[in-house]
Amino acid sequence: MPVTITCLTPASANYPESLLDLASPPQSLYSIGSIHALSSACVALVGTRDPTTYGLRMAWAISAALSRAGVCVVSGMARGIDAECHRAMLAEGGNTVAVLGTGVDVAYPAAHRELHRLIGEKGLVLSENPPGARAHRGAFPRRNRIIAALAKLTIVVEAGHRSGALNTATQALELGRVVAAVPGPIDSPQSEGTNQLIRDGACVIASIDDALTLAGVSAPPRSPPAQLAGDDARVWSALDQGPLMVDDLATRAGMPARECLTAVTSLELMGMVECLVTGAVRRR
Repeated sequence: MPVTITCLTPASANYPESLLDLASPPQSLYSIGSIHALSSACVALVGTRDPTTYGLRMAWAISAALSRAGVCVVSGMARGIDAECHRAMLAEGGNTVAVLGTGVDVAYPAAHRELHRLIGEKGLVLSENPPGARAHRGAFPRRNRIIAALAKLTIVVEAGHRSGALNTATQALELGRVVAAVPGPIDSPQSEGTNQLIRDGACVIASIDDALTLAGVSAPPRSPPAQLAGDDARVWSALDQGPLMVDDLATRAGMPARECLTAVTSLELMGMVECLVTGAVRRR
């Protein structure tokens, strides 16, 4: 079924006003989906195409928390962190916007055709490139400036020393936007860029609450523990004495580490636990 593509110009009523902060705002902005996805507060979440398990977990948890708080997450639909953020927003029923370096109707990478379709149906896909345009050198840094301009806050989840996510952060800083980063191990290549941002003055995302506070929102009331069952209940109970590293938590809960991690993610999405910078898990 053919998709409907809308073209906006700076003179259009629905043209995103925040893009006018750019030195060179898109003169044509093509969209698939609902432009009203941008009517709520927007936060950009970006990161590496080659994330660690930790990075993916943080991307999902932060996105899900922002979704529950009514925030729209903007990203670039790239492999890795970007895609995980979009998927979390779709799973939570929240607003998400994908800004492409290709034509708005061209899924890039090709493996993201289904993700592209879902965002177009349930959120918004944007591009300043004409329909049908393919990826080319220089397209993605220009795309990044749109991501940075749409959001009042840019959070970099994981990024290497040379990364498109750092380019987005730099452009956000040039626009006077707030930039934050999730810290990671100092010996992890995927955390070199985020740790560098923090060293140079970016805000630190040391908990999910930090992301919500910087976005200017609060977490909705969490589900009461009485509603927990199965593995979720076992992990929650095991945390009654305080924070635990995942291996210790799995041992105390009497379950395999993989199943424990799944339960931790579930509880994190419910806003009931958080993963600390140290890697420990604690109740919220």
